[in-house]
Amino acid sequence: MSGELLNDEQIAKLFDKAAKGKLPDVPVASSRSARRAHGLRTIDFQHPTKFTADQERRIKRALEQFCRTANRRLSAELRIDVELEVIDVMQLTWFNAHAQIPFDSVCGVIDGGDSTDARMLLSAEQSLVVNFVERLLGGTGEVRERKLTDIDLVVARRFFAALTEELSLVWEELSRTELELLRLESQPESANVASPSEPTLALVMEGRLNRLSSTVVLLVPYRSAGAFVDSFGNGAEAGARDPRIAEAVDAALRTVSVPVRAEVAATTLTLEEVLALRPGDTINFMTPASAGVTLMADKVPVHRAQPGRRGRWRAVQVTEVLEHGEADTGPVHVDGQGVIE
Repeated sequence: MSGELLNDEQIAKLFDKAAKGKLPDVPVASSRSARRAHGLRTIDFQHPTKFTADQERRIKRALEQFCRTANRRLSAELRIDVELEVIDVMQLTWFNAHAQIPFDSVCGVIDGGDSTDARMLLSAEQSLVVNFVERLLGGTGEVRERKLTDIDLVVARRFFAALTEELSLVWEELSRTELELLRLESQPESANVASPSEPTLALVMEGRLNRLSSTVVLLVPYRSAGAFVDSFGNGAEAGARDPRIAEAVDAALRTVSVPVRAEVAATTLTLEEVLALRPGDTINFMTPASAGVTLMADKVPVHRAQPGRRGRWRAVQVTEVLEHGEADTGPVHVDGQGVIE
């Protein structure tokens, strides 16, 4: 009946049904809301998109490199296999990211740069920290969870300091800044370094020591990474690269062996012409003999040269440096005694 006028008889029937409690269900409001729903869009404020997908991947790769170096260092110090592995990367608000930290974790506040706002949070479950403390003090067996004493926290600081140093090595490649461990917090609730709505990258790792599996979480607020993530992909950081890296790469490349050959000339033949060649046939390369030969480094022409000999050995004398692309492509090799005109 939507949009239609009711006559007296229909109105009377409606009143009669209303008196008997049998009014029909007319979803007027629902149909109106359904039409309005086309103009609505659901936004999940718990999952911001401040970090791009490329930035997430680059930070994740850096953290995977950190896990490899930290595994070697911790295994050497504890004399037992220690494994850290990245298992999840999430972009959340600080409030929701902080909720990913297990309630019994010990947290280390990390200084991420010169700015007082550049703070990150590294947490590890108490079971992993206790086992590290016990093994560092000479223990050999698996230790049950217990409350950390002040002395335990002093020793645990070495655990977080070691992780921060290894993390700083890979972080310096991204941001050109070093990381420093500021303090430990035995209660995760008191370890807040950002506002609740701050976009945060939560990088969850699994720490395995003997048969023990624990959770290690690194929280990176956007303001701690915003100083360098904007430069990802636009080459802004290229000018800040250490020149010693370029020198080391150049020195390493100079020792690489490259095959060098002298190419007389090159031409193109059809397959039928190649199959028809016989000993004594002449192939015209359309190149004057005075042009000499082309000295090739693998498939790249580098010099023009004149053929000759040195003692009993064939040799060439360089006469001209070629720009890339000046010479023709590779020669056609012909079996038999071809004569060059």
